Amino acid sequence: MRVGELAARTGVSVRSLRYYEQQHLLTSERSPSGQRHYSESAIGQVRLIQQLYAAGLSSKKIAEFMPCVVDGRATPALLERLAEERTQVEQRITDLVEVRGRLDAVIAAATDNMLTGASCRRETST
Repeated sequence: MRVGELAARTGVSVRSLRYYEQQHLLTSERSPSGQRHYSESAIGQVRLIQQLYAAGLSSKKIAEFMPCVVDGRATPALLERLAEERTQVEQRITDLVEVRGRLDAVIAAATDNMLTGASCRRETST
C-alpha cells in the first residue's frame, strides 16, 4: 500500500510515517518512481509505534525494540531493556494514579465550594 493509504488506515499523518522511516522505526519498498510502498504488517507496526510513543518512549528506544517486532529477533540484552522500560511505565502509571487521586480531591473540594461556599483549600499531605 502507498503512504497515503497507510496514513488513512492508521490515523497517522504522512509526515509522521516519513519521520518513522528516518528514525528506522518503519521500512518501505520504493517503486521505480520513488514512491513508498508498505506491506500489510506496517499497519500493526505503526499502531505499536504510536502506543510506545504514548507510553513515553523515545524514537531511539523504540528503534531498539523494532527488530524483535519486525523480524522476531531477540537477545538477552533486548529482553533486559524491555523489562526496564516496563518498570518505568509501571512507575509512570503509579504516578498518574496518584495525580488522579489528587485531582479527584480538588474536584470534590471545588464542588463543595460551589454547593456550600466552603473553602476549596484543604490540608493535603505531601
